[in-house]
Amino acid sequence: MSTPTSQAQLPPAGVDPEVLEAEDKKWTPMKIAIWVAIALIGGIAWGVLAISRGETINAIWFVFAAVATYLIAYRFYSKYIEKKITQPDDFRATPAEYKSNGKDFMPTDRRVLFGHHFAAIAGAGPLVGPVLAAQLGYLPGTLWIIIGVILAGAVQDYLVMFFSMRRGGRSLGQMAREELGLIGGTAALLATLTIMIIIVAILALVVVNALGESAWGVYSVALTIPIALFMGIYLRYIRPGKVMEISVIGFVLLMFAIISGRWVAESEWGSALFHLDRPVIAWAIIIYGFVAAVLPVWLLLAPRDYLSTFMKIGVIALLAIAIIVVRPEISVPAFSEYASRTDGPVVAGPLFPFLFVTIACGALSGFHALISSGTTPKLVEKERQTRFLGYGGMLMESFVAIMALVAAISIDRGIYFAMNSSAAATGGTVEGAVAFVNSLGLVGVNLTPDVLTELARNVGEESVVSRTGGAPTLAVGIAHIMNQWFGGTAMMGFWYHFAIMFEALFILTAVDAGTRVARFMLQDALGNFIPKFKDTSWRLGAWICTALMVAGWGYILILGVTDPLGGINTFFPLFGIANQLLAALALAVVMTIVARRGNFKHLWVVIVPLVFATVVTTVASLYKIFSPVPAIGYWAQNAAFRKALDEGKESFGTAKTVEAMEAVVRNTTVQGTLSIIFLVLTLTVIVTAIIATIRSFPNGRGDETEDPVVESRIYAPAGVISSPAEKELEKQWANLPAELQPTRAKH
Repeated sequence: MSTPTSQAQLPPAGVDPEVLEAEDKKWTPMKIAIWVAIALIGGIAWGVLAISRGETINAIWFVFAAVATYLIAYRFYSKYIEKKITQPDDFRATPAEYKSNGKDFMPTDRRVLFGHHFAAIAGAGPLVGPVLAAQLGYLPGTLWIIIGVILAGAVQDYLVMFFSMRRGGRSLGQMAREELGLIGGTAALLATLTIMIIIVAILALVVVNALGESAWGVYSVALTIPIALFMGIYLRYIRPGKVMEISVIGFVLLMFAIISGRWVAESEWGSALFHLDRPVIAWAIIIYGFVAAVLPVWLLLAPRDYLSTFMKIGVIALLAIAIIVVRPEISVPAFSEYASRTDGPVVAGPLFPFLFVTIACGALSGFHALISSGTTPKLVEKERQTRFLGYGGMLMESFVAIMALVAAISIDRGIYFAMNSSAAATGGTVEGAVAFVNSLGLVGVNLTPDVLTELARNVGEESVVSRTGGAPTLAVGIAHIMNQWFGGTAMMGFWYHFAIMFEALFILTAVDAGTRVARFMLQDALGNFIPKFKDTSWRLGAWICTALMVAGWGYILILGVTDPLGGINTFFPLFGIANQLLAALALAVVMTIVARRGNFKHLWVVIVPLVFATVVTTVASLYKIFSPVPAIGYWAQNAAFRKALDEGKESFGTAKTVEAMEAVVRNTTVQGTLSIIFLVLTLTVIVTAIIATIRSFPNGRGDETEDPVVESRIYAPAGVISSPAEKELEKQWANLPAELQPTRAKH
C-alpha cells in the first residue's frame, strides 16, 4: 500500500451496488440481439449433437455448443450465485490488501492472477480424462463436461475461493477444522493429504507414458528445465519485472527444443541417450519433483507458470480455430458399443458411475479446491473478482476438456484402441494390436498394420502401439487436425511433439506445484505436534516433508509404470474417484458455511452438486472395492491373481510372467486399500457437515469464522472488460497523485 491517508482523500473503493444493479438490468436492443444470437447458436449446436445419428458429425458443433453454453452460464447462473449466495462487497478489503506483505499476500492484477490460477488448476485431468472416456462415444463425455462444470465444478471453485478469501486465505483443511470440529476436520486433513499423493502420482504417470520410448519427447521436455531456470535468473537478476520479454524468449527457446528434437532423436548418439524406458523416466521425474519443490519459487516454478499459461490457453485457442477452419468429420458414434457394456478395453465398468470419475477435471475437480483455498485467495484484489477467477477459470478448463475430447474422437477408432489398450492386451506389437482391435467387433473398424506403421513414421516415433495414458492419443489428435490446416503430413511430426511438449508443460507445472502444496499441508499437520514444522522457512523441515510426500506419490508412480494392465487404465479410475471425493468434501464444507449464514433458500446450489458427487463417488468406490468382476474390482482382481500364483501358474490373463502377476497383486492391494480409506474419510466429513448444517437451521449461526471487516483503500474492476461505471471510477483513481496510488503485483 502507499502512504497513509484518510479514506476521504480517496475515491470510493467500489461502485455503488445500486449503480451495478441498474447496469445489470439495463437491456439495450444490441445486448438483447447478442444474447439471442448466442442462445440460437448454442441451441442449434446442441440439437445437432443430441439428434444427429448419421455416419459422421462435424467437430465445429462441439466448439459452438461449448462456447455458447459457457457464455450463458457465466452471464446468468454465476451472477445468480453472486447475488444470492456470495454477495461480495468491494468496500471490504481482501486479505491481499489488509495482510499485504509482498510475498504470500499481495493485491494482484486480475488478468495476471487469472493466468496464475488457471496454470495451477489445469493439469492432466482435462487432457487425459476425456481421451479415456472417448471409448463410450462423444455424447456422454460432452454432456458431463459442459453441464457438470456449470452446475458443479465452477460452483465449487468459485465458492471455495470466496469463502477462503473471507477467512484470510485459509486452506480447505483449516476451514473444515473450524466449521466441522475435531472429527470432521481431522478426517478432512487426512483425506486431503492422501488424495494429494494419488493426484500427483497420476499426473506424473501421464508424463511418463507420454515420453516413454520417445527420444524426441524426452530431449525436448528435458530441455525445458534449463530454459525455465534461465528464465527465472533472467527475471530476477538480468531484467527484473520484464515478464513479457522473457516469455517471448522462453517461447523461442521452446520452439528450438521441439525442432532440434527431431535432429537429436534421429542421430545415433541422441537415440541412445534419450530413448529411455518408462521406469527410468519415472525415477527422473521423482528426482525432479523433489528438487523443484525445494528450490526457490522464482527459480523454476514461477517461469514454468508464465510459460505454461501462455502455452495452455494459446494452444487450446489455436486448436479451436483449427477445428473451425478444418471442420473435421467425426465418425465416432454418439454412444459407442461400450456405453452399455462393462468390459471396455480402455476403462472397464458401466457408464454410470465411471464416466463421471474418468472425466474429473474439466467437469468437477476436488484438486481445484486446494488451489482455490491456497495461493489464489491470498492475491485477489477485490471480492467481486472471485466470480471471474473461480467460475470463469473453471469454464476455461472445461473448454480444454472439450477440445481434448474432440481431438481424441477425430482420429480413426482403430488407432484409438490400438494406442489406449494395454501392452498386455496388444503384445506391444503392430501385429498384436491389429489382431486385438479387430477382435473387438467394433462397427466400421478394420485396422491394418500399414495404418499404425505409417502413423508412427509420420509423427516421428518408433511405435504408437499401447501408448496409454491419453497424452499420446491427444497429441496424435492435435497433429491430425493441425496438419490439415498448416503444413500437411510433413508437419505431423512437429505438431505431434509440439503437443507432447504442451502436455508435459501443462502437467509438470501441476506436479511440482502439487508437491510443494502437499509439503505445506504436511508441515501444517506435523506442526500440530511439533510446532517448528509450521515454519515454512525451516529448511530441514521443508526437506523432510518434501521427501515424505515425494516418496508417497513416487511409490504409486512406480506401481503404475510397472503395472502390466496398462498403469493409467487401472490407476486413473482411482485418481478420478479420489478427486471427486475431495470435491464432495469441499462442497460439504461450503454447504456448512452457507447454512451458517442462514441462507437456506439458496442452499440447493451447493446441495445438488454435493449429492451428485457423493452418490457417484460412493457407488464408484463400492464397485472398485466389492465388484466380483476382476476387470472392475480391485480385490476381485487381487484374489484372482493370488489364486493363479498359488496354483503355480506362470501367466494369467494379461500378465504374461510371474513378475507381472505379482505386480498386479501388489498394485491392487494398494489401490483397494486406498479406495477404502478415501471413502471412509470423505463420508466422515460429509456426515459431520450434514450435522453442522442441520444445527444451523433455521436461522444460521453467523459468520464467526470470517476475518473481521477491514475497510478497503484500493479499487479494481471485477472482470476482463470494465463496465461504464467501473471505467468512470478507474479514471478517478488514475487521476490520483502517484504517492496515493495503491501498490499491486504486476507479475
